[in-house]
Amino acid sequence: MTKQIDLGIIGEIVSAISIIHVFPSEESIGEFVVSRLKNIPGCTNAGICFREKILPTGDIAGDKCSECALYRMSLSNQEEYSCLLGKKEDITVYPLETISLIYGYIILKITDNDKFMKYEPFIKNLVNSTALLIENRRQEKMLKEYNSSLEEGVEKRTRELHESEEQHKLILQTAMDGFWLCDGTGRLLEVNETYCRLSGYSMDELLTKKISDIDVIESPADTEIHIQKLIKRGDDRFETKHRRKDGSIFDVEISVQYRPYDGGRCVVFIRDISELKRSQIENAKLESQLLHSQKMELVGRLAGGIAHDFNNMLGVILGNAELAMLEGNLSPELLEKLNEISSTATRSADLTKKLLAFARKQAIAPQILNLNDTVSEMLKMLKRLISENTELVWQQGENLWLINMDPGQVDQILVNLVVNAQDAISGPGKIIIQVCNSTIDDYLCSTKVGFTPGEYVKLTVSDTGCGMNEETLAHIFEPFFTTKPKGKGTGLGLATVYGIIKQNNGVVNVYSEPGHGTSFNIFLPRHQGNFAIQKKEMAREPMIPCYETILLVEDELGLLNITSTILESHGYNILSAYSPEEAIRIAKEYTGNIHLLVTDIIMPGMNGLELSKQLISIVPQLKCLFMSGYSNETIAPNGAMNEGHFFLQKPFTLKELTTTLRKILDKRP
Repeated sequence: MTKQIDLGIIGEIVSAISIIHVFPSEESIGEFVVSRLKNIPGCTNAGICFREKILPTGDIAGDKCSECALYRMSLSNQEEYSCLLGKKEDITVYPLETISLIYGYIILKITDNDKFMKYEPFIKNLVNSTALLIENRRQEKMLKEYNSSLEEGVEKRTRELHESEEQHKLILQTAMDGFWLCDGTGRLLEVNETYCRLSGYSMDELLTKKISDIDVIESPADTEIHIQKLIKRGDDRFETKHRRKDGSIFDVEISVQYRPYDGGRCVVFIRDISELKRSQIENAKLESQLLHSQKMELVGRLAGGIAHDFNNMLGVILGNAELAMLEGNLSPELLEKLNEISSTATRSADLTKKLLAFARKQAIAPQILNLNDTVSEMLKMLKRLISENTELVWQQGENLWLINMDPGQVDQILVNLVVNAQDAISGPGKIIIQVCNSTIDDYLCSTKVGFTPGEYVKLTVSDTGCGMNEETLAHIFEPFFTTKPKGKGTGLGLATVYGIIKQNNGVVNVYSEPGHGTSFNIFLPRHQGNFAIQKKEMAREPMIPCYETILLVEDELGLLNITSTILESHGYNILSAYSPEEAIRIAKEYTGNIHLLVTDIIMPGMNGLELSKQLISIVPQLKCLFMSGYSNETIAPNGAMNEGHFFLQKPFTLKELTTTLRKILDKRP
């Protein structure tokens, strides 16, 4: 008789399928399923394992059970295996598997296989439902873990982005350069505090503006074109000018990059280069001053050399003209022509003297001076040089320092500057002469080429005339440069002033603007030595008798011959030498007394000073008169003659020569 299926058992299995989803964990699901399977007829015990471990459920709980992996291996190898459930042949295993994975096993101990097999379809249905539920639970768990991990990642990334953004803002706000973020139309979207300080605008004010509202050079149309070029190129660097809130202009350097996001963005960095520009301008001015100073030095050397050679030729012309005029029975026409030659040669000599003053090669006789006294003595003469409509104002200095300078050079400076000032005044005007103490510091020296720190006496000559532009100022000290009409000036007046100042280790600064007059500021070094002011000596009348022997040395043959002729005509015994070597030979061979050496300074092989030293060793009491177109530095440092030396500037007139000779020869030791 066939045994009938117990519907109650089937009902429990179906009921188990419908309620297993209410259990929260795999362990609780396993315990519930095992408890139902134990009640199936023919099954005396049941267990379940997940992954690698048998769960502690029912009778098989405890550590005496084998590991699941070992149990599966015994199943696949059909090996004998025994555990608490019994031997292998008493065990039935149902894998908890889905299409993709096996999540565990349900293990049943069967004692009556016939009874048990009646319910197997329902058991497999329960096992499959359990496997699907476990898979769903695990996938839900994995999804939750993934979502949680994703949320944590998003949160972390959001936090990092926020921190990065805050760091980015901090960098931009503390950067030394200004920053803009602009859209494709040039509208400002973001600015930093640095640019707010540079421009004087608040951040809110700037965010209402466009580039063209701030850029002085670019119009709105220019900005649009510039942005289109930037889109094509990607980046750009250029200089421009921006306008501050107060209206002032400042120079900036722009570095910009285009970013194609949010409709296009321009990332702009702005650097204030106003100080750099000012420094470049100052450096350019200093460089220009240096080049001008070097040019003046070269022109001075050239002028000095030309004047020296020209003086020798003028000496021959002037000497021959004067000798010719001493001849008797000259027709009035011839005498007039000789006078014209002599007059022209004399004017030419004055011209070369101005060149020598510019070249700093004129011989001078410095004295300790108080400029208050020197200028005061010149006022009467200076007033004759100006018109009745011009007022001459003289402002003395208090506790004025002394200077060491040839008073004749001070006169030259004043005359030239006052004449120039008068020429610049077309109607009523004023010329102001001022003197005061002045100290030049390192800062002023850093802005003016040629200035040296120290104490100076400043002589200022200012006028209210027409003034000069920058182009004229750059050339005023150059020889033969003049703005006067043809025939109204030689162009050597200010060149002479410049040479005198440089010869006395001074400096000059000129300030002038068209329509606002001109001011010459001359700085002459303070004298630090003996403060005794020298008194002018009364000139002695020259003695008439001329009987002395003179050794005349000149390498210019024409000048040697004419000078010898002139001196012999006045009764002197002349020993002529064409070279220093010949002069030494004559001195050694001459048996009489040689009273005076008259020698050129610049000669081939040996200069006049070296010659005088050798001759004095031969003739100990020999007096020396040096002649030259300019004084050599070895003879007269800075143009000042050494004690016991005498100097005669070429070219000289007959009277100048004879008077100088008598002054020297009559001078008592």
